[in-house]
This record gives sequence, structure tokens and C-alpha cells, in this order.
Amino acid sequence: MATHDFLLGPVLSFRGIGADGTWKVSALIGLKDGAAVPTLLLEGKACAAPRQLLVIRKERYLRYDLSCAMKKTERRVEYGVQGGPTWHFTVPGRDLAPRLAYVSCNGFSDPAGMRRLVRPANTVWADLLASHDKSLRGGMLLDKEQLWHEVRIHDKGLQRFQLLLMGGDQIYFDSIWEDLPELKHWVSLSRAEQLKFSVSATLDRKIEAYYFTLYARRWLPEKRRPWGAAEPNRDAADALARIPTLMMWDDHDIFDGWGSYSPEMQRSPLFRCLFRHARRAFWVFQMQHALDDLPELADATPPGFSSQDPIYRPVAWSQRLAQDPLALPLLDGQPGFTSAFQAGPLALVVADLRTERSRTQVLGSDSWTQLKAWLGKLDAKAPPKNPGTRVQHLLFMSSVPVVHPKLSAAEALLDNLGQDHVLDSSADDLRDHWSHDDHEGERKRLLEVLSETARSKGLRVSLVSGDVHVAAWGIAYRRDLPASEARAQIQQFTSSAVVHPSLMGVAERLFLGLLNASAGSPQHLDAHSSVEMMLFPGHNRYVMPARNWLALELDEGSDRPKLWATWRCETETAFSNHLQTVAPA
Repeated sequence: MATHDFLLGPVLSFRGIGADGTWKVSALIGLKDGAAVPTLLLEGKACAAPRQLLVIRKERYLRYDLSCAMKKTERRVEYGVQGGPTWHFTVPGRDLAPRLAYVSCNGFSDPAGMRRLVRPANTVWADLLASHDKSLRGGMLLDKEQLWHEVRIHDKGLQRFQLLLMGGDQIYFDSIWEDLPELKHWVSLSRAEQLKFSVSATLDRKIEAYYFTLYARRWLPEKRRPWGAAEPNRDAADALARIPTLMMWDDHDIFDGWGSYSPEMQRSPLFRCLFRHARRAFWVFQMQHALDDLPELADATPPGFSSQDPIYRPVAWSQRLAQDPLALPLLDGQPGFTSAFQAGPLALVVADLRTERSRTQVLGSDSWTQLKAWLGKLDAKAPPKNPGTRVQHLLFMSSVPVVHPKLSAAEALLDNLGQDHVLDSSADDLRDHWSHDDHEGERKRLLEVLSETARSKGLRVSLVSGDVHVAAWGIAYRRDLPASEARAQIQQFTSSAVVHPSLMGVAERLFLGLLNASAGSPQHLDAHSSVEMMLFPGHNRYVMPARNWLALELDEGSDRPKLWATWRCETETAFSNHLQTVAPA
């Protein structure tokens, strides 16, 4: 089959490790109206017939099972379209931690902003792919950081990364306010009229179509060279086809600022409609589940309680998805999409910070309960070995940084300058932060939960985040404990953005100055806990205003492995390397 019939994909998704040691991977492919269903081959054998996830406007989106056995050592696996192009991904060895790449903000909120870029939009993706797969380098020159990986990975015919973490804003739906005339008109209405605005059946269908069709236009653009071309595109599509992903949404996957508007606006008919269709599209395209398997959110606010913070009926996901062998390991008993994984000595929590978000809430009570229950079940009894089954490092993926400069004066100013302006996100961006006064209590709770997990399980905890369009490093720490204790320090790694411009304009540079000035002061959360920004490695400021991506890799061959974090930051002509390590517990 010709891949010119593809609307989207292939997009690889990691589904967890099966009880039999299977590395579970799926591939999403979108097909044009009338296109034949392709046969995919995995290691030379035909895959099972795909599952249909969605049909819209006679276009079909199919999910294939590319799961394969984990062996003692890592190996490179080939898959492809029968009679067409092939791709590869690398499966880690049994009971070994996968090597991770992390990106966020794969798009732009304003096309005009992309014209300010000094280098092409996909430059950062091209650098990540050159580090990942030797066959995609072309004439790109390497530096000494990349040379480190040649002997241990590339000279063995392997690829560097086994998972690609995508921490939010995989797609930007902000354009919906301009592209749909009805929504452009809505923006011009008074606030009172906006709150009463009724969504007609026709507009509902337009909004649905917008959310379900933009993914194909953004993730497999028509102007790119076709699959199988002699010269690869070195773009997001090339990465999504070669590294199994774990994706979690943030505000732009819905629209800018979702969750940080006033309770009245969040509950308005238009906002509810937009969120419903964004959620459905996220479920299909980023989580790769069938649309029919997604339950609607049901309000569960008890009588006599305020509706300011949404309370939804929890979902028994394991029952809901019991018939799906490729179901993601979503935490049972939560209404959102938080999932959790273990691979050898690494545990990974992918937290959904949008489903239940409001101005004064990040996670609902059921989500907190289930998160703590899962963390409590981590194995702390097995001896620390690598390869091994005892978790030695917990990575918590939070779309918004937990440790970040706090701008109290700016918060107060913007909070008093009005609200609910969908085309001006300044106030909403600050309200999104864990460090905002409205979320400070939950930030303390999160750090206490993670600190107690580190203590009780004898492991290290690190945070990885994006969203803020800079690279940064910070630490949450206990002032009453020696630094050598596992729970005494939790490091924060922030990497953003892979496509969106960093802070480049005049106003943004002024904001950058405020960030750096504020970052120099520790934030004391209570009598014994603090968070503090650290000077960015190899830089004389706290935040690095450059597009970037992040590698997260545990030592191989050590029973008590360190975690190595390496940022690759774009410069005008090349990339700079910035390295930080986390010692074992």
C-alpha cells in the first residue's frame, strides 16, 4: 500500500510491560477516505488486524499491535508497511530501565512568533533524531557529547532512546478562536454574553471536526517529503514513528489557559463543549484508545458543596478497558488519565493535571488517593540490582514545573487586571504554576507525598516538566535533613520547548529578567521544606531562554545507578550541552 494514503502516522505509543515480559507498543495510522487497510509487518511477520479507534468524515484511524518480547539485552526491531517503507524502534533489555528523551511544546500559539526564529522550526527535532538514530544524521556534524554514545549504542546498530516522554502541548488548539467564525465572534462579545452563549448543533459539529482533524494536519503535514523519500524530514513525525511515546496533555492541547479561567467561564456552555471534544480527541490521538471506550465525565459534587473545583465520578479504568489488551495502565478510581509504569529500576508517573484543574485545584481527592495507593505498592524489599525489579528511581512527570521562580508581584498585578481573556494568556500562565498562591497548598502536598515515598521505599525521586519555554534546574529540599538522605532532595528538570519559540521578544526578555531576579531567592514552603532554583548547568543564569530537549538515562552496568540528565539547547549555529546527575539513594 502507498503511504500517500496516510493522513497521520505511524505514531508509536508505549503501553507498558506485560506480565509475560512483553514490551507493549502500538502504532496509530490515519487513512484517507477509500484507502485500503494496510498490512503492517513486525520483524518480517504480519501484525494482527488493527483496531479501529475512530471514523470521522469517512476517514479512519487504526491502531496496530507492535508488541514484542524483551530479551536479556536490548535490540533494534523493524516494522513497516508491506511493500512500503520501514522504521525501527529499540526495545530495552529485560529488567533494565529504558533510556528516555523528554520534549514539550511541539507547536506554536501564534504563527507570527515562528517568524522570529533564527533557525528552522524543526531544528531541535533534527538534533534529537541525530542523537537517537545514526541513519537520520545525513551531513549533520556531531559534538563530543554525542560521541560518548557512539560506542555503547550506535556502533552496535541500536538507537539511543527507547521512550519519548511528551509532557504537554503536543498540539496547539489556540487557532480555533481565529479559524471558526462563530468563536471569533464570541471573542468580541461582552463577558456576560460569552457566559450565556449557546452552542448550536451545527457549531458543536464544527468544533468536533476541528479537534479531530487538526492532529493530522499538524503531525503529518502535507508539505513534508513522503515516507520512503531518500532524504528524511527530521521532524516530529520522524520521531513519533521511531520512538514509542508517552504523552500527557496540558492547556494548549485543549486551548490556552484551560483550567485557569474563572469558575463561571469554565462552566459556560462553550467552554464545556470545547473541553469535551478536546478530551475525546486526546483520548484517540495521544492515548490511542477507541473513542467508544471513553466515558463522559459525570459531575459528582455532593449537595451543599461549592462547584468551584470540579468533582467528577471516578472511573474503574481496568474494568472499562478490560477487553483491550493494549490499554494504558491508568490508575483505577480516578476520573482523569494519570498512568503509572515500572521498567526495571525505574518507576514513572505520568500525571494528568488538566482534567480536574481549576483556579484552586490541580488534582481532585480521588486522584490523590489513587496516586498515593500506587506509590505505596512499589517494591522496596528486593535487593537493589540493575537489571532488577526493585525501583531505585521514581520519575514524576508534571506538565507544569513544581519548582520554578515565583513572581508574587506579577501574580498580584495580573490577578487584578481582569480575567477570562482567551487571546491574552499572561494571567492564566501564572495561575497555572504550582507556585501560584492558589496552588501552593497542593504543591506542599505533592512534595510531601513524594518525599515520604522516597523515605519509605528507599529510592530517589525526580521531577520532569515543560510548559514554560525555557530550560531550568531546581531542587525541592528538606532543611531539617542531611542532603545524603534519599528524601532530602528532589530535583526538578525543566525542558521546553521543542518547537515553540523561547523568550525572544522585548517584553519577553523583560519577563526573563524578572524570572532570573526572582529565581535567586529560595521559596520556604513551611518550617522544614524549601524549593530553590539552581544556576543552570554551564550557564550564568537560572533559566536558559533557548529551545531544547532533554535526555534522562540511568547508568547501565551499575547496581546502584545514577540518573544522568542532559539538556541540548539550541544556539544560533549549533547546540550546547548541559549535564546534571542525581546520585542513587
